[in-house]
Amino acid sequence: MARPIKWRRVCCLPENKRFGPLDFQAGEAYYVNMTVDEYETIRLIDLEGFTQEECATQMNVARTTVQGIYIEARKKLAESLVNGKILLIEGGEYRLCDGSLSSCGRGCRRQQGRGRGRNCG
Repeated sequence: MARPIKWRRVCCLPENKRFGPLDFQAGEAYYVNMTVDEYETIRLIDLEGFTQEECATQMNVARTTVQGIYIEARKKLAESLVNGKILLIEGGEYRLCDGSLSSCGRGCRRQQGRGRGRNCG
């Protein structure tokens, strides 16, 4: 019997879901797909300065899960940058937080008043 999915808590969807070279070539071979939960680990660890343990608490998963998600996200960023591929952020195993203090901690963009675009707040 398969283990049930443990949804990763994400505070906001990215405002921009597509990044890449301005002179891109069309076709699936020129795209790298990053999930929303991978994006959230990059945001929390690299931008907000969280440790992997703090990120795991924020996302409501184990530290080892965050470590695996983070490693995959960094590989995808590197592939996009080094090989000039378009990075698309979509999908993944996540649920958006409700923005309450009991739901999230210091890295929540809803509580900070940042990222209040169409996908947040």
